[in-house]
This record gives sequence, C-alpha cells and structure tokens, in this order.
Amino acid sequence: MPTTEELGIALAEDVLKAVAETGDESIVGEVNKIVEASSSALQEAYMAAVRAQRAEAKAREFLRQRLQRARAAAQPHKTG
Repeated sequence: MPTTEELGIALAEDVLKAVAETGDESIVGEVNKIVEASSSALQEAYMAAVRAQRAEAKAREFLRQRLQRARAAAQPHKTG
C-alpha cells in the first residue's frame, strides 16, 4: 500500500498534467478542497508535492536557459 506521501506525489503529478493539458489552474485548488475534506495528511502531501514539482520545473527551466546562453556564448562567431 502506498504511503500518504506517495499518494500525494502521484496525485500532484496527475493534476499538474491536467493543468498543462487544459490550462485550467483552478484544478489544483479544487482537488485540494476535495482532498482536504477527507484527509488533512493527504492534503498536506499533495500541496507539498505541487509546490515541489512547480519549483523543480522553474529551476530546470532556469538551468536550461542558462546553459543555452553559455553554450551560445562559447560558440565561435562566424564572420562573413
């Protein structure tokens, strides 16, 4: 049986995929209310996972952009 944390992570992954697909940010809050009504432990795990996954995505995008700029700067410039 999965732990509460594992359930929260899995739910957050699915919800964030749905948000990406639909563009509807309200899904996060609506699911939060549903979960909170039944299990505060799962609600805390879910919201922590949502925050962590969003933070990781922002950090990865920052890293991607930084590396892209660094690689572009390291390219020899062609003159012609």
